[in-house]
Amino acid sequence: MAGKVMHAVWYTRYGGGAAGLKHVEIPIPAPGKGEILMKVEATSINPIDWKIQNGFVRPILPRKFPFIPLSDVAGEVVEVGPGVKNFKAGDKIVATLGGPGAGGGLAEYAVAKESLTVLRPPEVSAAKGACLGIAACTALHSLTVTGGLKLEKTEPRTNVLVTAASGGVGHYAVQLAKLGNTHVTATCGARNIDFVKSLGADEVLDYKTPEGAALKSPSGQKYDLVVNCTTGIPWSTFKPNLSKTGKVIDITPGGCTFLNYAVQKLTFSKKKVIPLLVFPNAQEIGFLVKLAKEGKLKTVLDSRYPLSQAEKAWAKSIEGHATGKVVVEP
Repeated sequence: MAGKVMHAVWYTRYGGGAAGLKHVEIPIPAPGKGEILMKVEATSINPIDWKIQNGFVRPILPRKFPFIPLSDVAGEVVEVGPGVKNFKAGDKIVATLGGPGAGGGLAEYAVAKESLTVLRPPEVSAAKGACLGIAACTALHSLTVTGGLKLEKTEPRTNVLVTAASGGVGHYAVQLAKLGNTHVTATCGARNIDFVKSLGADEVLDYKTPEGAALKSPSGQKYDLVVNCTTGIPWSTFKPNLSKTGKVIDITPGGCTFLNYAVQKLTFSKKKVIPLLVFPNAQEIGFLVKLAKEGKLKTVLDSRYPLSQAEKAWAKSIEGHATGKVVVEP
């Protein structure tokens, strides 16, 4: 497709929020060795995307300006580069473009590595498939890899807490946890309590109530595993609610998380907080796509915007009150 152009959205400096996004016409990229050119049918926004714009990991990311954000995509294969064996033009796919700092998804076309791409079955729409990258992989990784939870009903019961359970990562974490032998307590805003219960949570707390702010299980559970999807909760609030070997997996770690982690390592504490940074891989995405195909994992779409309204999608995510995922469809 040499010489042809596409519509894309990028930003050219740190800061600016939704107003910092610029619509441009640029050449369609060409796939290199082991790469796939795809027509993007949907891409999803994760909070890390606009945090990078805000300078969260400045000056490491973005690697250069101008930068086309978003890394979780779904679409159709247009062309394959040299060495690609498992995909052909016309295939429907889900891909991650290489972690939150890779970018490239907020455009009509994108290039993905074959090693980070999976086939998308008809049962999984492009909009929902595009959400199974960073958010769903973070939930899966938190529970199974870092948390050690087995997604099997035959395992001993594990008490799990998911904070901000109505958000992108949280709504996946509740569903995935319930695939195992778990008792799940969740926190969210009052308007989303019924929604989070519908995901399978055994008990749900309004985070604005005294009990919710204290993370107290209504049935007196002590948590073996916490997937913390929010910010601002101190270790002193988590600690009394944990079992003797309870772990808090912090998916948005700040300075206090890393400090507590270091101190707990030095003191051999059995209760601990663990900072998490996940880079999605094809094996995990493929597993999640399979669950979605089988109806065992659902993606809830808060809102969908055309590429021409990317700023509105960006602002919606920044607001921080999305129920499920925010999607842009070129």
